[in-house]
Amino acid sequence: MPRTDTDNLMPVRVESYLEESARRTPDKTALVVGDARYTYADLNAMANRLAHDLRGRGVKRGDRVALFLENSVEAVVGLFAALKAGAVFCMVNPTTKADKLAYILNNCRATALITHTKLSAVAEEARSDSPSVEVYLPLAGPEDLNTEPNNPSAQAAPEHGGIDLDLAMIVYTSGSTGFPKGVMMTHQNVHAAATSITTYLESTPDDVIMNVLPISFDYGLYQVLMGVKAGGTVVLEKSFTFPFLILRKMKEEKVTGFPLVPTMAAILLQMKDLRPGDFPHLRYLTNTAAALPPAHIERLGELFPQAKLYSMYGLTECKRCTYLPPEQLKIRPGSVGKAIPFTEAWIVNEQGERAQPGEVGELVIRGAHVMKGYWENEEETNRKLRPGPYPWEKVLHTGDLFRMDEEGYLYFVGRMDDILKCRGEKVSPKEIENALYALPGVKEAAVIGVPDPVLGMAIKAIVVPAEGSALTEKDVMVHCKANLEDLMVPKFVELRDALPKTDTGKIRRSEVQAEALRQAAESLQGRAGAVANEKRAPEGAGR
Repeated sequence: MPRTDTDNLMPVRVESYLEESARRTPDKTALVVGDARYTYADLNAMANRLAHDLRGRGVKRGDRVALFLENSVEAVVGLFAALKAGAVFCMVNPTTKADKLAYILNNCRATALITHTKLSAVAEEARSDSPSVEVYLPLAGPEDLNTEPNNPSAQAAPEHGGIDLDLAMIVYTSGSTGFPKGVMMTHQNVHAAATSITTYLESTPDDVIMNVLPISFDYGLYQVLMGVKAGGTVVLEKSFTFPFLILRKMKEEKVTGFPLVPTMAAILLQMKDLRPGDFPHLRYLTNTAAALPPAHIERLGELFPQAKLYSMYGLTECKRCTYLPPEQLKIRPGSVGKAIPFTEAWIVNEQGERAQPGEVGELVIRGAHVMKGYWENEEETNRKLRPGPYPWEKVLHTGDLFRMDEEGYLYFVGRMDDILKCRGEKVSPKEIENALYALPGVKEAAVIGVPDPVLGMAIKAIVVPAEGSALTEKDVMVHCKANLEDLMVPKFVELRDALPKTDTGKIRRSEVQAEALRQAAESLQGRAGAVANEKRAPEGAGR
């Protein structure tokens, strides 16, 4: 059917990003994965074929399709294929263990599970405990996406009758109870978030985005969605493990956009061969998760003088909340800015009133990008989504403490719950503690966050061994690596004789956390004092 100008007025479903870019620029490179390059026509055709395959296997509108995949063309095609089939995709971290994968499959009652064959041992173990999964597709590689290439009926996407108010995806995020919560995002939610972000980033079809972030993490996922929406090119890598190779790829592909987390920035700044002007095509860098130290901001500005640096804050429940215009970075480097375009953000105090400048309170977000709630979890949904300024709406209470300056710029203060944020992702201490208690010889355990110059916040496990146990710190670490996702494995393990408790016997995790933060602050002051004394000492003294 020919397009008309009125098509732009129609509500948008996320799969239309790929379809429209394939219509406008079919031969343009949409995705680079390793040495392989895929045009928009390639991606769209593969997604159409897989969508038909899913429908043929019984996947219906509204069914959930779990994608247990590494960063790959299969993952990108898989998410668009699920949407083209009218289904809801759920991207799962490829380091997830079988018990947690089974929990996710059962919780959302997934109809289909798509994975890589090298992950099939975990996938099949989880599938055996997930009766809802009727469709199982293990993929060896991109070649498995090219089935029935000459079938005329698979050239166009299947009809599904969906609208923009349908769910597009469920993203599982850590919960304070130790069980992940499924964040429900409609096509309208995703489109609102993607449109707002691409507006302030001034995204264009000329953009080439380097994405080393896992697309099971929404920061990484949206790089793909926004790149395809803008009609640009996404260079998809599995990780930042080999930064030299990533930087070489950035030069080869003339990358214009590079999303970072503080960990990556710290690694970049430790590389001795980087020189200002090495990346003349780089137009912008973005940072989220934790605020970059002012010294890192200054150094990044020196290394990438022509690139704008966007400091941002967000959470899975609405994707992005705030951004700091790059021209404000030197004026207020500790701020995460103001509300993103087309949204509102404010702070409420303990009385539920709008906070005054300088007053600490909870950040509240209003906008079309706010989630519909947690999948089949009314209690948690009602805790987060509460009545807004107008009778017809609910707004998102983030659970994060902020303050605002006189000019309305926002500053992150801390979290209201026990959830930790490490490497840019939320981590539940309870989930790690549950895994620790499954290790024979563990009597008690408390998991906390400690300041870390690279990770921002590192995970520390404090364990009390059972009487007579020969448990070692190495035993704990080996157990965690075998039973937890990579991002949940503690960086530090400490064995103690006891942990502080309440009168009812509950471990005072907050007290343990406060002690760790106090020790970190004292250590920092000690190092600063030593440096100061060294500077004051006469030349030759103490040598």
